[in-house]
Amino acid sequence: MTSKRTPPQVAILALIGLAMIWGYNWVVMKIAVRDAAPFDFAAIRAFFGSLSLFLLMVWLRKPLKPVAIAETVVCGVLQTTGVVGLIAWALVSGGAGKTAVLNYTMPFWALILAWIFLKERLRGLQWLSVGLSLVGLVLVLLPLSLTGGLLSEALAVSAGISWAMSAIILKKINHRPAFDVLSFTTWQMLFGSIPLILVAIAIPAPPIHWTPSFIAALLYNILPGGAIAWLLWFYALNELPTGVASLGTLAIPVVGVFAAWIQLSEVPSLTEWLGIALILIALILNSMAAKNPHSATH
Repeated sequence: MTSKRTPPQVAILALIGLAMIWGYNWVVMKIAVRDAAPFDFAAIRAFFGSLSLFLLMVWLRKPLKPVAIAETVVCGVLQTTGVVGLIAWALVSGGAGKTAVLNYTMPFWALILAWIFLKERLRGLQWLSVGLSLVGLVLVLLPLSLTGGLLSEALAVSAGISWAMSAIILKKINHRPAFDVLSFTTWQMLFGSIPLILVAIAIPAPPIHWTPSFIAALLYNILPGGAIAWLLWFYALNELPTGVASLGTLAIPVVGVFAAWIQLSEVPSLTEWLGIALILIALILNSMAAKNPHSATH
């Protein structure tokens, strides 16, 4: 029995939907941390988000048994405990749009870490993307402040570095037999939620205000921001070339910036706009280099 392949336009629409869901989620998370301590929100979001992915795996009839448990636990600490926890903390005092852009510097930290630990050579476009991203990062961070703004920016960048470290581990194990990206994502999120729960219990914090907006933010992160968004991502990844699908995710921080501008009145300064533009150009160059690995000069 032959299966009819869907037209690529459907996968493109899936990518657009993904960018809108995950991009707008930066505003949703910013609203959520107004009613809950950051680690309380991060713990609830990660734990129930993992449960939603388990349901997605059951629906897709994927095996539930984890593979490479040790590496999955380490990635869970980096990608869920680190990234989700640091992002929630950063959003307490930082803007949603700026936090999104700083977090999405992850590919450049991944390039540098792969160069150091995996001995991967950086090609011409990649060196250019790293340079542009570093200049853009400096412009976004200026003017430097010794108040909560600097702490938020450092946390957002740290989240990107933690994400990059998990990507290096993923790169070393994703060619193993029986490895499945959805299963890996689900298990690492569950493992990574455990330290977040422990931190939330250990750190004294005001009680959660179960306002309608907080409940809506939680449901958004668990359902559209969790299971539905991952389903759109894996569908797009299956139907489109990896480079094209990855390039589509670059719209996520752009949506985050404009959504924060419209809904939260977070208007970037001229210097921040320039830094954001340089980071986005660098992301595009990096994606082009990954899509055409032999087109750049060694």
